[in-house]
Amino acid sequence: MANREFVEAILTEAKRYSGDMPPLKTIYFGGGTPSMLGAPLLTMLCAGLAEQFNIENVSEWTLEANPATFDLKKATTMRELGVTRISLGVQSFQPSVLHTLGRDHSSADAIQAYQILREAGFENVSIDLMFSIPGQATALWQADLEQAVALRPNHISAYNLTYEEDTEFLTKHESGELDANEDRDADLFYQAIDTLETDGYGHYEISNYSLPGFESQHNRGYWSGSDYLGLGPGAVSTIAGQRWKTLPDTAAYVRAAAAGLDTRTDIELLTDEDRRIERIALQLRTREGISTGLVPPPTPVGHRPVESLIEQGLVEEHDGRITLTRHGKALADPIAAALI
Repeated sequence: MANREFVEAILTEAKRYSGDMPPLKTIYFGGGTPSMLGAPLLTMLCAGLAEQFNIENVSEWTLEANPATFDLKKATTMRELGVTRISLGVQSFQPSVLHTLGRDHSSADAIQAYQILREAGFENVSIDLMFSIPGQATALWQADLEQAVALRPNHISAYNLTYEEDTEFLTKHESGELDANEDRDADLFYQAIDTLETDGYGHYEISNYSLPGFESQHNRGYWSGSDYLGLGPGAVSTIAGQRWKTLPDTAAYVRAAAAGLDTRTDIELLTDEDRRIERIALQLRTREGISTGLVPPPTPVGHRPVESLIEQGLVEEHDGRITLTRHGKALADPIAAALI
């Protein structure tokens, strides 16, 4: 399928919603590798979105990019089109880890890509790293963290490898070729906290660190429960209490958009209880935590779930907010489940 048809489909879908959307605050190009689009198609996409939506007040425009998918000319074009922030998918600087992940770039490619972005004038660059990779010893993870800090990006995301459905990683994991170890995961997680906070990066969300003033505005809006519109195959949207996905199959999505058909699927109405649960699950991961008002009131015998968590040293309660302790950060998901 031609990339042009893909871009045209996204712009067709955008037009469907443009009349009902308020001025945009942030834009995020992610999922897949948008930096692989050639400069003419990137221009077509960005210009087309600017025609459909009011983007005058956009304060952050992020584009995910992989090393070796752009040069200085394309990076400069991205900046001139209005992109203000790049999320660079490095994952690792170690050859053995990159091989395990099946990445087709080298450490040198990643460093060069970062330098190109700075040369192109990007003042806000984030680097993505991944830990708990099979064979990734403590020393290799420390080397990744130190190399990232040496480059001094504005933001660093450090994600724990997860084994998702229908992926080669899950197949290898189930066959015993790749291992999972929760104790190792926790050790590497705290290693990242200690290293990055020592070097001035604030741990403002479980997987995200930033220099002061460079937290991801787009993600903070998502974590706080703001509405968002997703465009493209498999994208999710949540607007005015309604959530939907678009057709996940790219070819089917393009055909439907070209024919003027509704690309939505799995449409659902979110209840107040749905939103409460989501706010706990997402906001608890952040530095600000959640409002105590989101937690169920005491039972007839006076028990509150949060009290047990406080006694275990997993959360703290201050000024009407519940936040994770250092120990609790590695257990964010089960803690959120307990509070729901």
